[in-house]
Amino acid sequence: MTGQLRFADSGEAADLAAFLGRLVHYDRAAAVRLQAGGGALAVFGRPPSFDVLAIRTVRLAAPVGTPLDVTVSAGELLESVDEGAAAAVVPAAVTGPPWAGVLPPRGGWRQLPGMPGPEAMRAAVAEAVAEFRARDEALPPQHRTRSERDRIGRDIWSRTLGDTELPLRAVHAAQSLGFLRPVRSAVAAGPAGPAPAAAPDPVALLAAGGWLRLRTPYGSIALRRPGGAAGLGALQVRPV
Repeated sequence: MTGQLRFADSGEAADLAAFLGRLVHYDRAAAVRLQAGGGALAVFGRPPSFDVLAIRTVRLAAPVGTPLDVTVSAGELLESVDEGAAAAVVPAAVTGPPWAGVLPPRGGWRQLPGMPGPEAMRAAVAEAVAEFRARDEALPPQHRTRSERDRIGRDIWSRTLGDTELPLRAVHAAQSLGFLRPVRSAVAAGPAGPAPAAAPDPVALLAAGGWLRLRTPYGSIALRRPGGAAGLGALQVRPV
């Protein structure tokens, strides 16, 4: 073991556990790269089939004394998360997959226009899923193969969202990882007392060098732009 992480509160620990659980759901052998500096921990993962990087940033209880940068098993890290104590143990390092060595750039991000709201994004994913199912069901039995289904998937998920250059697969990844859920922040009084009220979901599409980044309050999805040169380095370790 290489150390212990203490989070700002139990909610931060729960959010990290949920993110790791979704990664492990897609890949039981998933690895994550951890980078901690200042008062935050950035967790990078790559859910299979989406061809994107997922980033979840977690607030720490106090700034780390020594910067942390290590690749570990997502499953082992998940098992070590203690939500009640708002803490986790950093597992032993593993040999990182190729993607862990090439992360999005540290800075230079600029916001791109034309991004629809989260509700429209969730609707676009739902429509794409419905289209995939309809086209799959319409295939004759002799053509219902993995390669044909992959072809249909590439056709649908390579389309871009609205007037942006963001592929639908990135939006699908954000939805699947819980990054597009509604934000609950303001408190509204009602007959039964105070209740959380839904607040607008601020999302943004950013670009830096050869990368795109879909940023939401719950995490980010980063991917290389078609034909663009990939940046090196790492995203700044700070709360999203």
